[in-house]
Amino acid sequence: FQTGSGQQSVTGVEASDDANSYWRIRGKSDGSCQRGTPVKCGQAIRLTHVNTGKNLHTHHFPSPLSNNQEVSAFGDDGEGDDLDIWIVQCSGTYWEREDAVRFKHVGTEVFLSITGEQYGHPIRGQREVHGMPTANHHNYWKAMEGVFIKPSMDPAKHDEL
Repeated sequence: FQTGSGQQSVTGVEASDDANSYWRIRGKSDGSCQRGTPVKCGQAIRLTHVNTGKNLHTHHFPSPLSNNQEVSAFGDDGEGDDLDIWIVQCSGTYWEREDAVRFKHVGTEVFLSITGEQYGHPIRGQREVHGMPTANHHNYWKAMEGVFIKPSMDPAKHDEL
């Protein structure tokens, strides 16, 4: 489904185990995030959609249902632009698996949000994901399913022979 800007829409669904709902957490394009390294609160990240390779993106364009800021999926094979960068806001040192966190967009300073507006045809029942300028209860997110990689204690040490 394409949004008003012509980019792929990002929607929310109730099912936490929907295979089309998986996003990979990556560092900024300078490669500053190794797989398995804990994500720090305040760290800049990119979220790349596993099935399409597009990055979670926003820009100054109104969202179609709520007239907040449009959130879309942008780029190819995980490569997009500077409007794909989000800051993880959490309460401790690291983003813990059970924590509800906020994602604040670096370029436009909105929070990734969902307020319940639902699309009709052709994606009936899917909810609009958008950007909002203020921190509130609509912009908390929690990892529910997926693959969590535990970092090794000593990367130079191997268990196999």
